[in-house]
Amino acid sequence: MEAAALAGVAGKAKIGLFIPCYIDAFFPSVGIATLELLEKLGCSVEYPLEQTCCGQPMANSGLQDDSAATEAHFVDCFKDFDTVVGPSGSCVHHIRLNFDAVDESPQVRKVRDGTRELVEFLHDDLKITDFPCAIFPHKVGLHDSCSAVRALGHTRPSELVYEPYFSKTRELLKNVRGLELIEIDRRDECCGFGGSFCVTDEAVSAKMGYDRVNDFHRHGVEYIVSADMSCLLHMKGVIDRLKLPIKVIHIAQILNGGPA
Repeated sequence: MEAAALAGVAGKAKIGLFIPCYIDAFFPSVGIATLELLEKLGCSVEYPLEQTCCGQPMANSGLQDDSAATEAHFVDCFKDFDTVVGPSGSCVHHIRLNFDAVDESPQVRKVRDGTRELVEFLHDDLKITDFPCAIFPHKVGLHDSCSAVRALGHTRPSELVYEPYFSKTRELLKNVRGLELIEIDRRDECCGFGGSFCVTDEAVSAKMGYDRVNDFHRHGVEYIVSADMSCLLHMKGVIDRLKLPIKVIHIAQILNGGPA
């Protein structure tokens, strides 16, 4: 898309930037990259300083009542924005499809319907086909989280063998100069993180993580990229334990021009 036209499309929306709590705590550079990328693309972005967690950890553990206050606070933080954009498939999945601890109201419905994950916002809404600052001369393996695949539709799940294949994340990465996207054996296999699953079922979670990382490693991947830092956090633990020459990176960082 031409820069002038893009600025016109992006500039129409007042965007609230949602940075999940675990990104804020452990990977602040991903939040910064997301903000910088959106601003480079001509978006008008504001970051509500009062935002906290979206409530997903409690809800995923069956403690719905405990997530009610957090969900209500999230709505209060983002109620004045036309669009809310966040760099996390699992969090956006919770907000849009499982945000049920608070009573439905026009404000709640507006926030739920208006919350977009970064990849779908760039691919579906802005329809970006050019990232001038994106140069990344490395061998990259793509990890699509379970939430991104089966809840947000980033790509066709591998079990739907008779449907045409598509991948929104791959389409975005094709516009990065120098990037070599490496094929692995199992495209959309779970990494084993699963939020609290990695605590309650530690052995199974760890084995899944080892299998996933080894798939990337035997194909010569230098970086594992994903739209979900939670998955990358889990796999980074495996990588560090095995002392493998692999790094993890969020897609926002690549599209913004590389690691900070």
